[in-house]
Amino acid sequence: MRIVIAEDSAVIRAGLVEVLAERGHETVAAVGDANALRAAVDEHEPDAAVVDVRMPPDYTDEGIRAAIAIRREHPGTGVLVFSQYIETRHAAELLSAASSRGAAGIGYLLKDRVGDVGEFVDALTRVAAGGTALDPEVVTQVLRATRRTDDLDTLTPREHDVLSLMAEGRTNGAIASTLVISERAVEKNVANIFTKLGLAPSHHDHRRVLAVLRYLAS
Repeated sequence: MRIVIAEDSAVIRAGLVEVLAERGHETVAAVGDANALRAAVDEHEPDAAVVDVRMPPDYTDEGIRAAIAIRREHPGTGVLVFSQYIETRHAAELLSAASSRGAAGIGYLLKDRVGDVGEFVDALTRVAAGGTALDPEVVTQVLRATRRTDDLDTLTPREHDVLSLMAEGRTNGAIASTLVISERAVEKNVANIFTKLGLAPSHHDHRRVLAVLRYLAS
């Protein structure tokens, strides 16, 4: 992968560059503020960008606002927010961005909850390939920050469980293992979710991602 890193801490920034290099990935730019991040993505068109939430000059939400802009301007670049903080207002906007064919993925991980380097690199690889990598705590807080109900109310408890694990970026096999059910049962639940959410087969939309985004937005 070709990656841009945006992290205001020079120590963490250097550590991420080293970790990725050890696994054969190229960091094409490592920057410390949101403006430099957007300029680097414009210049390099990377496979993925790793973005902190709070960066200079105000250390509020500069990073996640830049991530939203990157999703809009560079849909082929995966965006992995990697932070100590959950910024629910902009996180909901980032995670509910439409995902069309050819668009890369979205992730939001918390620094103090990533268990090991392999977990981080696997999540980044998944995001670059068009998948999702969402910390369950991020999902929970985004849901708490929104109050709208919709077709999700028609899902069964098991379908809710399956969709929640989909939102964490789990594969059907991983979902089956977690819920101790067959992969065929997972496939049936996923099909039911698509039907109840009105997500018909399409050449232009990734239904799995759209279902997850509907879940997060609701």
